Amino acid sequence: MTNSLDGLMPFFAMDILKRAKALEAQGRTVCHLEVGEPGAPPAARVLEAVARALPEPQGYTNAKGLNALREGLEGYYERQHGVQIDPELIVATMGSSAGFILAFHTAFQTGARIAITRPGYPAYVNTLLGLGYGVAEIPVSAGNGWRLTGAEIATAHARQPFDGLLFASPANPTGASVSREQLADIVATCARLGVTLISDEIYHGLDYAGPSVSALELTRDAIIINSFSKYFSMTGWRLGWAIIPPDLMRAVECLQQNLFLSAPALSQIAAVAAFDCEDELQANIAAYARNREILLEGLPKAGFTKFAPADGAFYLYADVRE
Repeated sequence: MTNSLDGLMPFFAMDILKRAKALEAQGRTVCHLEVGEPGAPPAARVLEAVARALPEPQGYTNAKGLNALREGLEGYYERQHGVQIDPELIVATMGSSAGFILAFHTAFQTGARIAITRPGYPAYVNTLLGLGYGVAEIPVSAGNGWRLTGAEIATAHARQPFDGLLFASPANPTGASVSREQLADIVATCARLGVTLISDEIYHGLDYAGPSVSALELTRDAIIINSFSKYFSMTGWRLGWAIIPPDLMRAVECLQQNLFLSAPALSQIAAVAAFDCEDELQANIAAYARNREILLEGLPKAGFTKFAPADGAFYLYADVRE
């Protein structure tokens, strides 16, 4: 009998992390470069909020998430992106990973093809294949700063049609970001082709070339996925969120109820406090920017001359073949 998961690959970053942790347990010192984690800890107010909440019993929350959290996200989008969102269209998820699962299963029929960029986040491929979806890879190149264009989407779609596009800006692993005009081109191309856009905005806020532009500023038809892991330095808390078009929201809520019940209550309480930590979060970004400048100056001196400029995130995508 054929296993439907035949050919499913591990997420090698996590395999390497497991090995590194085993070496640390033996007393070895390890410099961790395998997973995309911020160097800063959660903000002080986040930890204080958790300390206050710990004595209280933490049960399941509303499947969509705490009202305070979703209202906090409503205010966050109004401040950061100048858009108003109905909190009822926001669902708190177990990391952005659960948000992708909810999005794929409600927006597409099993077997649908989803386009992603190559290079891109490796877990996209493994997740899609593991859930029974097809993958269409659209190559991006150093010549274009590793940025996807509407023309490249249209060319790939004409060659082999796909139903959805999963796109991140800033991107993992290249750190490439698109401008408002470039994102508008992607949004318009998807609309023209009838392709559902899933905008992975997990690295928003970690920008060095200008403020992040949310697809939500340009369309209300896209599914927005984000997380408290990167900008808010809360990777292990496993809390993300999704902003869902109205026609899909009830299906997402039902699937959330059955698959996950709700995101972790304590992580949601922590996240509510994170919205009041802007000064500390911006200080983290300033530190990342300094690290980036050190690399941009130092790598060429060390013989590494081919690398992306890292518009955002905390990656520097370098050609080390030489």
